[in-house]
Amino acid sequence: MAKAIHAMIRVLDEDRAVGFYQKAFALKVANRYEFDDFTLIYMANEANDYWLELTVKPGQTDPNELGKGYTHIAFTFENLDDQYCRLRDLRFDPGEIKKIQRDGELFARYFFINDPDGNKIQVLERSGPLDRNDSRQRSIADRDGAT
Repeated sequence: MAKAIHAMIRVLDEDRAVGFYQKAFALKVANRYEFDDFTLIYMANEANDYWLELTVKPGQTDPNELGKGYTHIAFTFENLDDQYCRLRDLRFDPGEIKKIQRDGELFARYFFINDPDGNKIQVLERSGPLDRNDSRQRSIADRDGAT
């Protein structure tokens, strides 16, 4: 069975990007690998074993084309309001807190911020069906009727 291990984003300035993810999400550099024409920086924290891979190309001065899609990475927190205030105080300019309802129940509370390179980051409250520990979150095997 496949296991997801990381998401990769390109960044222009390694120090600026690492500093942002350290301050915003308490990620730490787990590994750093330099190659002739790029550097890979893997960041993680003790909350999970999934890595964020930052890729830096030396000499690149133009930002990467982010496209017109809605691609993003997401982080969850116990208290969304506290994180909103903390990120606002760090001047990371969080967007408006939004709610999604489904079948008359709260499905998710979240907001977005952008990293220094313009990559979208969704910040979600750790509750409801999007919380992997929530009893309503069923595994794929459960949905498919497998045992």
